[in-house]
Amino acid sequence: MKNKLKGGSIVLFVVATALIYSSFKATDRFELVKNLDIFSNLFTEVNNLYVDEVQAGELMQKGIDGMLESLDPYTVYYPESEIEDYKLMTTGQYGGIGARIRTIDKKHVIRELFDGAPSVKAGLKVGDELLEVDDNIIENQSSYELSKLLKGNPGTDVKIKIRRPGVEKLIDLVFKREEIKISSVPYFGVINKGVGYIKVTSFTRNVSQEVKDALVALKEENNINKLILDLRGNPGGLLLESINMVNLFTEKGQKVVETRGKIERWNKEYKNLNKPVDKEIPLVVLVNDGSASASEIVSGSLQDMDRAVIVGNNTYGKGLVQTTVKLKYNTSLKVTTAKYYIPSGRCIQEINYAKKNKKGIAEKKPDSLRIKFKTRNGRTVEDGHGIQPDFKMDNKKYSYISNGIVKQNHIFNFVTGFLLGKDSIAQAKDFVLEDKVFDDFVEYVQKQENIYHSKTEKNIDFTIKQSEKEHLDSLVKNELEEIKEKLTINKIKELLKEKEEIKSLIKREIITRFYFRKGKIESALTHDKMIKKAQEILEKDSLYNHYLTRIVDNTKEN
Repeated sequence: MKNKLKGGSIVLFVVATALIYSSFKATDRFELVKNLDIFSNLFTEVNNLYVDEVQAGELMQKGIDGMLESLDPYTVYYPESEIEDYKLMTTGQYGGIGARIRTIDKKHVIRELFDGAPSVKAGLKVGDELLEVDDNIIENQSSYELSKLLKGNPGTDVKIKIRRPGVEKLIDLVFKREEIKISSVPYFGVINKGVGYIKVTSFTRNVSQEVKDALVALKEENNINKLILDLRGNPGGLLLESINMVNLFTEKGQKVVETRGKIERWNKEYKNLNKPVDKEIPLVVLVNDGSASASEIVSGSLQDMDRAVIVGNNTYGKGLVQTTVKLKYNTSLKVTTAKYYIPSGRCIQEINYAKKNKKGIAEKKPDSLRIKFKTRNGRTVEDGHGIQPDFKMDNKKYSYISNGIVKQNHIFNFVTGFLLGKDSIAQAKDFVLEDKVFDDFVEYVQKQENIYHSKTEKNIDFTIKQSEKEHLDSLVKNELEEIKEKLTINKIKELLKEKEEIKSLIKREIITRFYFRKGKIESALTHDKMIKKAQEILEKDSLYNHYLTRIVDNTKEN
């Protein structure tokens, strides 16, 4: 039977229209009501008359998504089925088993486990292939759909069937879902004598308290007198958490950020409400192009107040504020309601979504329109393109061969096989990867059908297919295949050339299997160039003070 709109739905629509009508200015009301009426009429007729069965819910979802996509990427509608995903984004919590899944060679494979989660307690392992969920075969499900099957209310049971590498018999596991809390501070510790380090991955609820607890612990238990706050790759989150985090290091009553929107109630000035934990401790904040939104409020406000030295490369440039509105039927809307301005008065938003070119693409703010502002100490900063660090360093870029073998999942699959029968390894900070493991990996890669598919090889394959269509393959096919063979030989040479880099990637994957995210971060600290630079700045008072009293440095270090 067709899923047709009922009369009651139209009545609800009219009532909703009347409510919306009352919230708009008189000059806009006619256009609003006219277009809502057209949309309601169109939706009803399509649903009733279209030749094939129409799923009204899916059709409406596409209409909503299309409408919101025309605004900006941050204005998003969350239907009831995606509320758990929304909850995870804002709180770091969700109901589930604590596992992430990846599709590899059309197989659903466990990619990551969270320390202490039901998945770990029940004996699930990274590398296990998921075959069934609650007796349902999930072969054709997407990873997203599968994730939704595994999530649910805490206390409910879920049964899965897995295939484990090296084990002939299939394994059945039963989990009791729990409230999974993914900490936004996965690691904190001491980098060097007196220098503390805190990694923050997102701005979920209570993250400022987590940072506060970490800072207090480092000061009381390790006597640190300098700090590195790592916001690299942090996409942001809750506005109030960013303000509370700045408050940890700056005086009560200081203005941290101001929001300005179309509606007057979004025009707000946010000041520190509490006493700081430490307003004097020398502070370096690490950022990169993955640091956005709340991360930029923290790093930008501390820069404007000349309270911290910012190290890294330009941040993402998101100066927009979203507000969550609860809708009917357990749905929600996250909508952009304002722009934020940090203490110097600048807005760091880079892309103007209100202005789009002929192709419909929103444009970045041109250099000629950027406005200069001053920090508290009189240093020059600019609006419109994220936070520019006081000392610029490029992100670590992996070699082409390393990126290729990671994308082909060779390291992941090799480590799964390598760890068969191994129940433990040395502590993350002490674990050393022997050269023999790398040699075994090279041997493993050589046996694979495809080491990775380079752009050159893709072009050769296209040329071969084209030559077959044009009946020219007899002239060029053999020569092109020979070139591909030479490229494969060259890949092995490149693999050997990047030995140390690839060893570090293998080591990281092994450590993550046993010590989760915390171990992965801890093991990477010793060879992180940005952290070493931060240490250098903190250990020399004259250098630290130099960065806080002069114009932003455009020097780059590779």
